[in-house]
Amino acid sequence: MARSDDTRKDPPPGMVEKRGTGLWLTHLLMILGVLVVFFPIWLAFVASTVTQPEIARPPMPLLPGGHFLENYGKALFSGVNVPVATMLVNSMIMAVGIAVGKIIISLLSAFAIVYFRFPFRTTFFWLIFLTLMLPVEVRIVPTYEVVAGFGMLNSYSGLILPLIASATATFLFRQFFLTVPDELAEAARVDGARPMRFFWDILLPMSRTNIAALFVILFIYGWNQYLWPLLITTDPDMNTIVMGIKQMFPSGDDIADWPVIMATSILAMIPPVIVVVSMQKLFIRGLVDSEK
Repeated sequence: MARSDDTRKDPPPGMVEKRGTGLWLTHLLMILGVLVVFFPIWLAFVASTVTQPEIARPPMPLLPGGHFLENYGKALFSGVNVPVATMLVNSMIMAVGIAVGKIIISLLSAFAIVYFRFPFRTTFFWLIFLTLMLPVEVRIVPTYEVVAGFGMLNSYSGLILPLIASATATFLFRQFFLTVPDELAEAARVDGARPMRFFWDILLPMSRTNIAALFVILFIYGWNQYLWPLLITTDPDMNTIVMGIKQMFPSGDDIADWPVIMATSILAMIPPVIVVVSMQKLFIRGLVDSEK
């Protein structure tokens, strides 16, 4: 029997006011947190739009200046050692190559471990997982020798290939594949689908949110690489943007061109921000959604 509207209880006195006060307080704290995080970025942007004397003369301005096009044009097409446009392209190729390579290898290795029966498959999985204890910094000397032996110094293949193996991504895809009902594989087998057809038509579409989440994480990982590119690249035209920012800082009695350095720093932030914002929904779903 339906309950009449008269039986509804009114909220306790002050409940709405307390909820409204708490909501405003929450938003206020959130805004303050955003301002604290954003303020250094704003200062860097302001510094990239003024002249060198304006930065050196205190107090530093808090509003953008009139040299935006001049400073950013100098950074993009002249730079200090190498044009920033060249370094952005190098970083983009490296980051995308690492992210895509890690995802492809991890998908295939997790698929083989879960759906193929071969001796010591569990042992092989844990051997892959143990490579987490051997980051690039630990194995950097033998890895450099291998890359140099194959003649991959100062090349995109040398920047990308040694970094594309990922035990973490393999583990995440394996755990997801284990949640896929066995009936799907059985149905595909009954319909005559080959293993790779099952992988391509069923598993891959189901993994799209996981792939998106991992792509964002791995892209930023590749974008922020510094030590490995610094070691294997001696040609300035192969510099990445993170290397370029470090090399812009002067040594000895040289004077830093701070507007150009700040413009380079802002330009270095833009591609990761674009990737995160454009894939935000899939990224969040891939991390928290239980039904992919």
